[in-house]
Amino acid sequence: MAIRIIENNILDEYVKRYKLKDMFSIDISEYMYLYRFNKNEYICVENDKLDNMFFLVDGKAKVYKNLENGKSLLVSFYNPFTIIGDVEFVNGNLADCSVQVIKETYCIGINLNLVRNILMKDCKFLLNICAYLGEKLSNSSNNNSINLLYPLENRLASFILASFNINDNKSMKFTFEESYHEISELLGTSYRHLNRTLNKFCADEIIQKNGKEYTILNYDKIVYLAGDLYK
Repeated sequence: MAIRIIENNILDEYVKRYKLKDMFSIDISEYMYLYRFNKNEYICVENDKLDNMFFLVDGKAKVYKNLENGKSLLVSFYNPFTIIGDVEFVNGNLADCSVQVIKETYCIGINLNLVRNILMKDCKFLLNICAYLGEKLSNSSNNNSINLLYPLENRLASFILASFNINDNKSMKFTFEESYHEISELLGTSYRHLNRTLNKFCADEIIQKNGKEYTILNYDKIVYLAGDLYK
């Protein structure tokens, strides 16, 4: 469950870092609150009521949608700075997708009803939201194309890098939080195909498996396969 952070100096630091006040014509600082979400907690769940518009200012989250066949499909990853609740601002309070944090994450929240009552008349805010929605639509189209057109090895490599924030300066070890069945659904593939691809990564000495833990042996190859797919 999200924890509200009382220290205003931390909130002010994030507001300044991302120039949040520049999004609005009026000062709404008194309506902003800082929240912390622990690893694996949900910022919102698809079709549940969303009370706040959130601005993700620190951390990382994965975004997915539930399909009619009962499976889930990865939509994208959210990094700072990302707005959550922009679609709901237009369409209503039911969350359009599920957003689950994959490490400790901080968000600035503003009550959605307040946003509608006060900011619906703020032309500067509306222009910023329109521009942001356009960018999000472009990224969504890109990610949908990835799910349709890119081989699983590319999608899996991108998923590994994005999920575990692996780079040259960090640990090359990782453990999947989800089951293989859940990962296969997120990546739009079958359990068997996912298992074959992981085994191929091991056979090609890209990664090494030790129990439930994996170690990246060839970081450059993972980066090459991943490109910059999921945004």
